[in-house]
Amino acid sequence: MAAVRVLIVDDSALVRRVLSEALSKHADIEVVGTATDPYDARERIVELRPDVITLDIEMPRMDGLSFLSKLMEHFPLPVVVVSSLTPHNSETALRALALGAVDVIAKPGSSLATSDIGGALVSAVRAASFARVTRRIDSTNVVAMAPRGAIAGIVATNKIIALGASTGGTQALEHVLRQFPVDAPGTVIVQHMPEHFTASFAKRLDSVCAMRVQEACDGDYVIPGLALIAPGGKHLIVQASGARWVARVKDGPRVHHQRPAVDVLFQSVARSGGRNAVAALLTGMGVDGAKGMLAMREAGAYTVAQDEATSVVYGMPREAVALNAAVDVLPLPDIADALLSATLLDAR
Repeated sequence: MAAVRVLIVDDSALVRRVLSEALSKHADIEVVGTATDPYDARERIVELRPDVITLDIEMPRMDGLSFLSKLMEHFPLPVVVVSSLTPHNSETALRALALGAVDVIAKPGSSLATSDIGGALVSAVRAASFARVTRRIDSTNVVAMAPRGAIAGIVATNKIIALGASTGGTQALEHVLRQFPVDAPGTVIVQHMPEHFTASFAKRLDSVCAMRVQEACDGDYVIPGLALIAPGGKHLIVQASGARWVARVKDGPRVHHQRPAVDVLFQSVARSGGRNAVAALLTGMGVDGAKGMLAMREAGAYTVAQDEATSVVYGMPREAVALNAAVDVLPLPDIADALLSATLLDAR
């Protein structure tokens, strides 16, 4: 198999060097060039025909978002955004994902050592090389069954929804959650995303969904009308607490190179939720979530894997299908209805 051809776009010479060194260590990745700004990148793209682009957001002459918008309109390519870990930059990176970027990773720290990058950049580039970047799923209108109000008085639910996603998952999760009504069952989510980015992601989803969405805190109750997103860099599990479920946010080793890991969440939901749980494994690279989904199915849960045609990267769902962990394999537009319908049924 030919190496993945990568173009690095960043106005910092030091960052370009660090990213180049990190990627060039791997035989299946070739850095074919670098560019200092979008105008330079435009010429290099035509000349080099890269498979994947890494893109900085804050650059001179033209910002990364403007360039990304033009690129996706005229010459769509898989783009991995490399952004600093600040609240402003995380919100900007989420806008980049909405414009069509495949993934976002944290920019190296002040030391700018290749060890700071770890495997995140390499994994993101590999995943991006498989991504479908021309397909767009239209946003779904919010379905509100009742006015959105305070959730403090809502005590318990006998159903729980668990969702897992990675590459391409930010848009897929938004598509699913926007179809959930204001009183949807308590929902727990793992999206592979760097630390500090998940808070902005939750805030964005909260602004467009009928149900409330927030980054999970240790001790949060899983209740109707609330979706909890695992914080970047922490695992999220669910434990039974009397008639309720409680979210636990904890440290721990990476699972499938991920923290948070979908498998960790799904395994806990299998133990605590059994047949009262439903789950969906959405687009993403790798194997995370497949074994956890199998445990959920074996515990009596209804499980869904996103189909290949609507996945940005058909990796994680494919693994679930291969393990026979998914009761159904469905296109993205059908997943929310299937999950909600399953929460209304006792016999599946």
